[in-house]
Amino acid sequence: MHALPDVMMAIDPAEPGGPEVLLPVGRPVPRPAAGEVLIRVAAAGVNRPDVLQRQGAYPPPPGAPSIPGLEVAGEIVAVGQDVDPVQLGQQVCALLAGGGYAEYAVAPAGQCLPVPAALTLVEAAAIPETLFTVWTNLFERAYVVEGDWVLVHGGTSGIGTMAIKLAKLFGLTIIVTAGSDGKCAKARAIGADHAINYRTRDFVEEVKAITRGAGVTAVLDMVGGDYVPRNLKCLAEDGRHVSIAVQRGAQATIPVAQVMRRRLTLTGSTLRPRDTAFKTLVADELARTVWPLVERGNLTPEIDSTFPLAQAADAHRRLEADDHIGKIVLTMG
Repeated sequence: MHALPDVMMAIDPAEPGGPEVLLPVGRPVPRPAAGEVLIRVAAAGVNRPDVLQRQGAYPPPPGAPSIPGLEVAGEIVAVGQDVDPVQLGQQVCALLAGGGYAEYAVAPAGQCLPVPAALTLVEAAAIPETLFTVWTNLFERAYVVEGDWVLVHGGTSGIGTMAIKLAKLFGLTIIVTAGSDGKCAKARAIGADHAINYRTRDFVEEVKAITRGAGVTAVLDMVGGDYVPRNLKCLAEDGRHVSIAVQRGAQATIPVAQVMRRRLTLTGSTLRPRDTAFKTLVADELARTVWPLVERGNLTPEIDSTFPLAQAADAHRRLEADDHIGKIVLTMG
């Protein structure tokens, strides 16, 4: 292997602020600790938690780098103790607790998945965060199975488009919401069975009509706030509500009598603070259940746009404008 440089280009703002704080700087190339690999990053996914971190609202968990970025794809160029050197030279994508907006990033070996020939490195970089999130929340916490109906808000987001694609592969009927007729059309083109423009239609009434009053098995909600009681009205009896973000507020008024009478389950999770052991278990499960579909070319992420690392500010502006369809990716080339 070639000798590693001492310094790399990274995005590591000293202070919170708007997109303009995302300027390239020099940072030491990290070295992998025991159980970790060092990845020469080819591409890094951009996610909404990156925006919250930039704004100072979502600090990295203890031990994570201050450099943002929760997912990357690239080549393993160094390994720590307890990692088989045979992995050197392999192309992988990885889920990170931070550090992705850089030319090099370390990742726990257990949180890496091999990049198959069916994927480009840009596509591979756009998969881990949304796949881990949708799988753990929709398929594990809401334990949906073939034949179930699900409602997912933000249908054209990275999470939403991944949920649509997984739903179609695993036999779910999926209803999504989106903020324009154009986005609804895009969601249906990607595979959504039904798409509701929440700006012009009452999604609660629409879900009732679509399901003929039966409701959905599960709701995957990244909105929070006043959406939560409305979501509960969309659930069938014994339905499950899973919260993964709180874009409209972290507090909600819950109709407890309705929860009791209809035997509803309210749950949720945040992925980033979970430990390596948990994320490794998820990666192992994905390697068995989902990765064969990726290898066959049956599951690819929806890519909205790519930006060079030095233009991370523009990538964040694109994300915050809410006009994107699918994932935004930073490239190192």
